[in-house]
Amino acid sequence: MSAVTEQGEGRGGEFVQSLARGLDVITAFDSQHRSLTLSQVAQRTGLNRATARRFLHTLLTLGYVHQEDQRFALTPRVMRLGYAFLSGLPLSEIAQPHLKDLSTTLGESTSVSVLDGSDVLYVARVQTHRIMATAIPVGTRFPAYATSMGLVLLAGLTEDELDRYLDTTVLEPITVYTVTDPQVLRAELARVREQGYAVCDQQLSLGLRSVAVPIREDGRVVAAMNCSMPVHDGRTPHEPVAVADVLQRGAARVEEELAMSH
Repeated sequence: MSAVTEQGEGRGGEFVQSLARGLDVITAFDSQHRSLTLSQVAQRTGLNRATARRFLHTLLTLGYVHQEDQRFALTPRVMRLGYAFLSGLPLSEIAQPHLKDLSTTLGESTSVSVLDGSDVLYVARVQTHRIMATAIPVGTRFPAYATSMGLVLLAGLTEDELDRYLDTTVLEPITVYTVTDPQVLRAELARVREQGYAVCDQQLSLGLRSVAVPIREDGRVVAAMNCSMPVHDGRTPHEPVAVADVLQRGAARVEEELAMSH
């Protein structure tokens, strides 16, 4: 049984089981399972194949899912379900103008994300207009262990929370540089906590480096801010320490405004 359905168990006659099951099907797709067969959807949701097929057909008809051969995947249309909420978060509103300033200063794309399950979820972003820039819209999710913002957010967890994360997350290689050893990841997170920023070199995408710093509220890490840049494009690369210093000043301004917004 999926988490969505479990949460509704015992909630009485007002709980709509079919809606819960439809959400189960949507949330069966994640950063590590971008396309699934009918059998895989049924297995991940706990539904039988006939029921899973009906929900997939409904989502297909509505344009939230597309099918290629025997595999299904979510379409960008599914972003409509959460984009308005994400864009209206106080953090998003506060961070956006600071990301624009940082992007202008650094000449690179900048982003803010939060930890959502085992993924980072982008809630604000400023994209450079360079030809080779990676298009990452608000609402995009990536595995936390393979991103600089994810490393910052994981470093902000308690030991118990980190243990649970590592117990439930498969550290799959995304590139040849991806850290997949839990002990190596723990050591890297300790380094991130000590130095106050994270550097991720080509762990998520070859040719891409990113630097991230935490955004804190009441002393707790609630989000991360990063700058991503190509590793090889003929330009002199930014020094990570210098980028982190610029980002930390931006994060401090966001933290001040977050505190005033409550």
